[in-house]
Amino acid sequence: MSQDAAAAGAAKPAEEPAQDGEKKQDEAAEEQPRQEAWAARRDLIAHGPDFVSTLVTRDQFGQTGGYHYGDKHYHLGGRADPPPTLSGPIPRAEIDELAGVFRGCDSFDEALKRLREDRLVILSGGRETGRRSAALMLLRRLGVDRMRSLMSPVSFPALSDQVDTSAGYVLCDLTVSRNRPLREAQLLALREQLERSRARLVITVEPSAALGDVPSVRWEPPSAEDMLHAHVTPATGEAAWPGLLALTAVQEFLARHHRPKEIKDFALQLIAHHRGEIDEAALAAWGETAVATQVSRWLTEEKPELRDKAFLVSLAVFDKAPYAVAAELADGLFVRMHALQEPGLPPSIPVFGSSREDRLRLAHADGYVTTEVTEWGPLEGRFCARFRDERTAPLLLEEVWNLHPSARPALGEWIRKLADDRRPLVRTRAASAAALLATADLSSAMAHLIEPWADGRKPHAWLTAANALTMTQLLKVPTVSRILHDWCIGDVESRRWTAIRAYGLLGPVHHEETLAALVDAMHRPPPAAGPETGPEDDEIPEEARQLADALELLLLAVRDPVLAALAERITTDRMVRPHALLAFLQACKQTNGDDSDRPPVLDWYAQAAAAEDPTAARHLALFWNALLADRTHNRKALGVLRGWVRGAEEAPETESALASLLGALATTPTNRRRVSHLLDTVRDSRGARSPAAVRLGKRLSLD
Repeated sequence: MSQDAAAAGAAKPAEEPAQDGEKKQDEAAEEQPRQEAWAARRDLIAHGPDFVSTLVTRDQFGQTGGYHYGDKHYHLGGRADPPPTLSGPIPRAEIDELAGVFRGCDSFDEALKRLREDRLVILSGGRETGRRSAALMLLRRLGVDRMRSLMSPVSFPALSDQVDTSAGYVLCDLTVSRNRPLREAQLLALREQLERSRARLVITVEPSAALGDVPSVRWEPPSAEDMLHAHVTPATGEAAWPGLLALTAVQEFLARHHRPKEIKDFALQLIAHHRGEIDEAALAAWGETAVATQVSRWLTEEKPELRDKAFLVSLAVFDKAPYAVAAELADGLFVRMHALQEPGLPPSIPVFGSSREDRLRLAHADGYVTTEVTEWGPLEGRFCARFRDERTAPLLLEEVWNLHPSARPALGEWIRKLADDRRPLVRTRAASAAALLATADLSSAMAHLIEPWADGRKPHAWLTAANALTMTQLLKVPTVSRILHDWCIGDVESRRWTAIRAYGLLGPVHHEETLAALVDAMHRPPPAAGPETGPEDDEIPEEARQLADALELLLLAVRDPVLAALAERITTDRMVRPHALLAFLQACKQTNGDDSDRPPVLDWYAQAAAAEDPTAARHLALFWNALLADRTHNRKALGVLRGWVRGAEEAPETESALASLLGALATTPTNRRRVSHLLDTVRDSRGARSPAAVRLGKRLSLD
């Protein structure tokens, strides 16, 4: 046992008898079913903090459920700026004020050219980078006098009904999910309406929006120096600028990344310095320590009270998540902290205590209403909260963990309790909190949180450990790669499971390292006895399923490089072959999750077959030939093909891709008989032969 682990055991207070609600929650956690790897990955992407977006690339089919946090804001509490107008006319005074400080850039010029020619442009950029300001200035540069802000429509075609007058329109933060991507035909129809009404439209979207081949302009704001210059010189004059720019405090400020709002605020301080109101030391301190000083005051001063301190810590874990979740779970942390501070004195929690606005004002946070994107469609009206300065959450957690060790037992117990929650958001944020704490003190985070999860008896705890290690690796904490590799090939079964799942999640970012580690795990001697499995899984040991799950994630997320590596091994490596075949079969069973319900592997084959280099198409056909020839997987593989034939009934693109794949498979007498029998036996709901099967048979000359 490590010293940290021993300290944790010594410091942990005696546990009180669990209440009935907590007992039921523990029992529910025990009963949680095994979650498929791809579904677990979707939860991690949907509910994790911003740095998990590294897992999302253009080639992946992604979020089918969970929360998608946009950036429509209703500021509450503190001295927040007034919210941007969400619909109706945009005040002329706002536009004139913005024009006085706005500076163009290369991406602005590109967007202006496209807006002038097409009457429509899509700006793709990160949050708080000045996308909306750029949209307003694009319209102003083209001489548009009347501007209106549009609400995000329920469906994109409904936009045509809103751009019905000669004006300039701005639609901010259009939600474009991977399940319902924006289509070029929809843009063409909208452009026709804009031409008829002699209007122009600027749309802003997140960088992760599923735009496909739809033309857009990636918004890159002007340099921080240009923006600072624009805010400062109207008050100081151009002659003073070179001297102000040469100040050490200014150079250090410009060397770091800042949002436009922070640059504007720093400009006010720089103007105050120019007027002699503050010295350069105060100017430097403002830009460097404002957030750290605030965090320290929160934790060390008598006010806020302990319950509010617990809320601040909870909000750090649930930053940019639903406010109600952060507030609800904060009370659990307060109870644990109160037991340390006032042992024997029952805590008092007012049911109707501080207002939401007061708490957000205390936390220097903003509340905003956003859309929850679910597999059933978007749900409006989710109220979320986030710190105004993105550095607050990690700084707060680090200071609690490192500078206030007396709080560790309560914080550690609370985070472990979060990992037992039935909500994917809560479990994922427990893992992200552990990852952030690991950046502050890896050994303690491992001893208090990650190792207990990995060594537990509950598979969902192993998943939380895997998520935590995945995010710790994304945060580039040293030695995590070594931990994962040692666990992956080690003797502790639960740690092997954890490492294998983490490698699967990390595959899109580090696919070569991941594949090498998984191959090493496949070559280790098999365990004498696997864990208990359900009746439907008796034929496949759990560890084999996990290895296949990890390979499945790699195949679907990375595609061609992993496919090529595995295609080489299935003919030469008997230890890798069964895992690779099972992974490929599982990947074939997945769907895109949208209304078409199309299989991504079949789409992959269609794209590969049409490419100039047919290598990927040959590799996909090689895997299918191997599945059909394998006695273990033959029946299920034919079942997948049968499902694809039924799915092609009203999908010409699916039918065309399937015809190409079946044609590539039916090149041997055995496979030709298999394909012919398959098409002869696919029936519709009335028992008649499927029309799609008939058409496929004719196209392949099998009838």
